[in-house]
Amino acid sequence: MRFWAAIAVWLVLALPLAAQQSGPQVLIVDSDRLFLETQYGQRIASDLAARTAALQAENDAIVAALTQEERSLTQRRATMDPAAFRIEAAAFDAKVQQVRRDRDAKNGELAAEAAQARAAFEERAQAIVANLMLERGATMVLEQRNVILSVRAANITDAAIARIDATLGAGAP
Repeated sequence: MRFWAAIAVWLVLALPLAAQQSGPQVLIVDSDRLFLETQYGQRIASDLAARTAALQAENDAIVAALTQEERSLTQRRATMDPAAFRIEAAAFDAKVQQVRRDRDAKNGELAAEAAQARAAFEERAQAIVANLMLERGATMVLEQRNVILSVRAANITDAAIARIDATLGAGAP
């Protein structure tokens, strides 16, 4: 407990003085805010949300059709030859399994595209954050979630959001 108290006192006394003299040597950025609050990140999120909703609607329609087909098979069972029913039931089961594989593949493709879009955003944003770091004479930029304590002046998230919007806008679709 004394250790943390000593660090807090040192930070209160030393860091504001150091920040006034030359600016923070270590800057902080919240990458989640960069993605969620920039025009580019918002466009990506909006595009992915629309594609996710379309995929969900497609999934819902397929489930409804399969449910109807299953009901029909169940209702016809009483009048069917048991061997014919088994054949139809096996074919229906195979169809359902194939649909599941297809749906899983589409969901996986969408997840991969989302990850790829986020990575492309981060790559482009990183160059802008690096320029901010150099302009401010800092030596490093840390992710906000990895920082325990800092001076407010070290956080460049707002400046990075403004610069990304000014430089990249909504990004290339």
